Formats: sequence, C-alpha cells, structure tokens
Amino acid sequence: MFFSSIRNNLINNKSTNISGDEAYELISNNSNILILDIRNFDEFSYGHIPKAKNIPASELMYRINEIKDYSSLPVIVYCASGNRSSIAVNILLKNNFTNIFNLYRGLKDWKYQIEYTAGF
Repeated sequence: MFFSSIRNNLINNKSTNISGDEAYELISNNSNILILDIRNFDEFSYGHIPKAKNIPASELMYRINEIKDYSSLPVIVYCASGNRSSIAVNILLKNNFTNIFNLYRGLKDWKYQIEYTAGF
C-alpha cells in the first residue's frame, strides 16, 4: 500500500505525507535519497535523522541550488512538528522537485536512531 502511494506521488508530481515508520522504510529501501531537515542549526545540532542535510526553512529558497541534483529523487522533508516542513514542501514543488515526502508529524514521530552534532 505504501509503495502504491509512492507510485501515485511520482505520477502526480505532488508531495505525500508520511509517518516516521514510512520514512524509515523509505530511507531503508533507497540508497539515493535526500533527507532534508529544515529546522534551525541549533535544533539540528541537538538531534537529527542520520544523513540529514540541514537547510533552515528560512534559507531554503536561497539555497535551493545546493539540492537541485535531488529534484527527481526521493526527498524526505521534516522539522520538529510538521508545520515548517509543509512550507518547505511548497518551495520544493515550485522548484520542480517531483518526489517529495513530508514527515507530517515531524521529528517527534521519528522513533529510530538520532545523530548529534559534535559539541552538543
């Protein structure tokens, strides 16, 4: 069922809201995926999904070229609760990203391994 939603997402060029479990499954089954943490650097430093790239929501529009290579690949977007990630999803859609997954309850729905930035 989940993978049929991925297929529909690809066909419709829209974003899909996913749970923490679905995000974990998507990450586990895709070696070429962008995990985009759009929280501010301090939040990111205190804990983030492994291999996540941090671009704060307030900077995403200006730093979009850093992730353009992922425009047709799976992109999981998350924040703390799902609010800022919804804004980021709209920015990605406007920049022709076609395979976007929003962790709709944010990091609070992630019950798997967390990485920490040195010094915190």
